[in-house]
Amino acid sequence: MSRIAIISDSHDQVANLAAAITYCNEQNISTVIHCGDLISPFMLQQLTKLQGAVHLIYGNNIGDQHLISSRCGITFENIQHHGTLAELKLFNKQIAVVHYPEGARGLASQATYDIVCFGHNHTFETTRYGETILINPGQLMGEKEDTGFVVLDCDSMTVQRVLVGESMFAKKIAISTRSIDKVT
Repeated sequence: MSRIAIISDSHDQVANLAAAITYCNEQNISTVIHCGDLISPFMLQQLTKLQGAVHLIYGNNIGDQHLISSRCGITFENIQHHGTLAELKLFNKQIAVVHYPEGARGLASQATYDIVCFGHNHTFETTRYGETILINPGQLMGEKEDTGFVVLDCDSMTVQRVLVGESMFAKKIAISTRSIDKVT
């Protein structure tokens, strides 16, 4: 199968990233692209659970650059860190990955790539620039109801949106009260 999961803006939300990686493993999706804003090195532990390759770039919330970049490919062998720009050839497609929308639109307008992936604004988008498909998977952070990522089928060039969980702001607070008869 020639499917790629495209994720962005996970912002240290371990549960949402874990759900995305679990979905990928269950669906035999063996390649993940993360378009930035992973933030903390502890998130790499979730990415490394993918039964396949992970391609990661920095976003604007870069966290601990040294620990993230020094652990990719060594401690976490299946994760390749590309800095601020990834240029990949996957499933016979030329793919560029950046974090910012402006940079992505610039790359897409050059007609050099089949696919350009980006994040940053937390908004799901697919746009065609001539022969290039521009994809923003939206946010995995959980700030909105549409928390999720996309799966790109490189054969049919179709995108499936996968939602994980609900907005982190929709959580209910439970309060329990008990009386204290005797304080010791």
